[in-house]
Amino acid sequence: MNVKSKNMSKDWVDPDDAPELDEKWFRDAHVYVRDTLIKRGVGRPPIKNTKIMLSLRLDFDVLEKLRASGKGWQTRLSNHIKEAVSKGVL
Repeated sequence: MNVKSKNMSKDWVDPDDAPELDEKWFRDAHVYVRDTLIKRGVGRPPIKNTKIMLSLRLDFDVLEKLRASGKGWQTRLSNHIKEAVSKGVL
């Protein structure tokens, strides 16, 4: 019988058309153990000086001025604190 079935999926892909699983494919693949991601594929390289997330209470007016200074205010604040620590102000 050469007639197409109406129930046949239109997005069917022939398994022979699958990409070859070469070394690059395995190197770039995500690795999971059950639902836990063990290794991410290609992405942002790890940085040697990681930053720590913390909670900090600031006066409202100080925070408003920092935010009003535009995008990147958190980095600028970090740089000001780093400079003060290096000068021995703190």
